Amino acid sequence: QAQLVESGGGFVQAGGSLRLTCAASGCTFSRYTMAWFRQAAGKEREFVAGITGGAGIKKYADSVKARFTISRDNAQNTVSLQMDSLKPEDAAVYYCAANEGISWSRAFMDYWGKGTLVTVSS
Repeated sequence: QAQLVESGGGFVQAGGSLRLTCAASGCTFSRYTMAWFRQAAGKEREFVAGITGGAGIKKYADSVKARFTISRDNAQNTVSLQMDSLKPEDAAVYYCAANEGISWSRAFMDYWGKGTLVTVSS
């Protein structure tokens, strides 16, 4: 039912920055916990960052803490991921996801975007 569309992926050199944006439609956006996951070639999809719909509580994977920042704009129905100091190991397809609870777990996400590719060169 809900549709999530990511944008902002691209190619950057190590140490550079990108800002990913996810636009949601077909749902009561402000009620959803929103999250970003990523999946590199040959690896499992992993949690990157999340933000709840109520109090705006944020959670980050240890690997991106202090480098990535998640935010949301309920008036625009968007969630963004500011990625700074990018490393080659950050290269992956990044997916926007949503759930009606407060779970950060991949298994409990209700909706997924198609993903946007981030490439980081050394």
